[in-house]
Amino acid sequence: MRDIADAVGITERAVQQIVGDLVSQGYVAKEKVGRRNRYAVNRAEHFRHELEAGLTTGDFLDLVVRSSR
Repeated sequence: MRDIADAVGITERAVQQIVGDLVSQGYVAKEKVGRRNRYAVNRAEHFRHELEAGLTTGDFLDLVVRSSR
């Protein structure tokens, strides 16, 4: 969380809140591993807004990663 906060330029607490929202909405899965948490993106989850409902998080991530290279 700290690394993400530093990279994006927001507080660690803000990152925790955003990730918590993503977990509660099903976009990210959280798994407890010892004293740490492991997170995984649910690539099959569809966006909720009607304009993006046909797009999955996996499709979106593929598009973003491809265009950032």
